[in-house]
Amino acid sequence: MIRIMSIRSFLSVSPRFLAFGFFTAFFSSFGQTFFISLSSADIRSEFGLSHGDFGLIYSLGTVSSAALLIWAGRKIDDLSLRLYTSIVCIGLALACLGMANVSSVVMLTVVIFGLRLSGQGLLSHISNVAMARYFNEHRGKALSIAAMGYPVGEALLPVIAVALIAAFSWRTMWSSIGIMLLVGLVPLMWWLLRGHGEKHRNLAERNVPLGALEKPGWSRAQVVRDPRFYTLLPSFLAVSFIVTGFLFHQVHLTETKGWSLTVFVSFFVFYAAGQISAALLTGVLIDRYDALRMMRIYLLPGAVGLAVLALFEAPWAGAAFMGLMGISTGMVAVTHGAIWAEIYGITHLGAIKAMGTALMVFSTALSPPIMGLAIDATVTMNHIALACIAYIGIAAALVTFVYPRVGRAPEI
Repeated sequence: MIRIMSIRSFLSVSPRFLAFGFFTAFFSSFGQTFFISLSSADIRSEFGLSHGDFGLIYSLGTVSSAALLIWAGRKIDDLSLRLYTSIVCIGLALACLGMANVSSVVMLTVVIFGLRLSGQGLLSHISNVAMARYFNEHRGKALSIAAMGYPVGEALLPVIAVALIAAFSWRTMWSSIGIMLLVGLVPLMWWLLRGHGEKHRNLAERNVPLGALEKPGWSRAQVVRDPRFYTLLPSFLAVSFIVTGFLFHQVHLTETKGWSLTVFVSFFVFYAAGQISAALLTGVLIDRYDALRMMRIYLLPGAVGLAVLALFEAPWAGAAFMGLMGISTGMVAVTHGAIWAEIYGITHLGAIKAMGTALMVFSTALSPPIMGLAIDATVTMNHIALACIAYIGIAAALVTFVYPRVGRAPEI
């Protein structure tokens, strides 16, 4: 009860700005795999694409967006937050309208690139950077509140999208979303950011820790030369790689397990519940301790979920897998928003976080084809789950045992 009350009290500190973090995370859903995949069957049918063809197009668009994200993400350090957010929101709206009017495979690749860059990439980036930069003492709670936008989007938007597709068509669904975003999203963001200029001017006095003003935060060039960064990277990428791969191949998973796909999709409720509860708790724990301590344990629930999935064939194993993986996902979402600010400072946080987000997006492009090749080679989903547990073990060992012993690189 004390933890919940601490977050409730915090909501009154800067409600509009916290809502800004929540809604940028929420609207990033339109560029996430779970939402785009709702149209995949119609797209493949209309353009005569196989599962592999569409997977290749999707990976190409995702990898390209990750490459540009390294440049585009750092611009949040140079532009006003209002202008930067407006550009990204307009880009997402145009990408949605482009999906509604896509007429060729080439255009489809470009549209997926736009959705992945503006949605999954930049709106998520804005949410994380804004909360991590403008809150210091309460950074964890701010990130946990903003992170609620992800599971809320996962719970609400597919239902609306499926209803629109059933009543009209997949193109009408995307067109409706694009018009709604184009007309309403930028004004909403401007209203939520009202008074942000004063918050930005007072950043140093109110949010920068003692001593940080005497020494600027690390630049991205310094970070990439820091050996510690690479000991954290496998852990940083683990959940995005694993979850995307398993959800992309969820049809094959349910077929091999003998489960109903409808039943498995209902387990997203457990996934969302795990995310929400874990994110709220993680925000409080980060403020009390630090993000690095959370990195040592946040993959453990997911590892247990993978073990259950590999060892049991009953449908309840799917529910347990989704719930436990949701816990790790919720912990990761909050921890990743805080870890780079905690280690490298906030002066160049946008550039550093953009690099991390780009690598995360790149990992989501790799896991579907890698797991797909394994499936084609007759590797079972149970064995893939066990391989992911081994990967998690290595990543956790790097954070726990190697990171404290690796010296930081000489400053440039």
